[in-house]
Amino acid sequence: MEDFILLKTKCQRVIGDGVSTYLVFGLFDRHNGFAAALYSKENLLNNVLAAIPPELSKDEWVAVLPRTLVAGFVETDMDFQEEAQTSGITITFVTIEGWVVIIASIGDSRWIFESTEGDIYHLSANHRFECDEEERDCVAAREVLIVWKNHHPGFSP
Repeated sequence: MEDFILLKTKCQRVIGDGVSTYLVFGLFDRHNGFAAALYSKENLLNNVLAAIPPELSKDEWVAVLPRTLVAGFVETDMDFQEEAQTSGITITFVTIEGWVVIIASIGDSRWIFESTEGDIYHLSANHRFECDEEERDCVAAREVLIVWKNHHPGFSP
């Protein structure tokens, strides 16, 4: 009962004279309360879809999806912050359109794929500050105050 899962296997969108079907999977891992996880589960997909321009071809839709995922994550975060609740979250959000898999993640949730041959593929990164200097630099460039209690020994922000 800690985490929330979103699984939509038959999402559809109209393209020209046809319909395209895609799959969406999200894992919302709560931290410090469940409010952010529940809110994100209920709103992230709608915010991503709202950021996608209408009437795109399949190839155009796939091409803009990474940017619209970022926009959807930002919009969901901003909307949730307006509620002023204490809560945190890690998210792994996957969209599959045909043979194209697009993954967006925040926090330390990761997506790992095992092929039928047993090969392991790490498809998303760990965004924990103590593990990723690039992540720290990216957040610091936005002049965001970062406060956490149990940071990794040997790392000082």
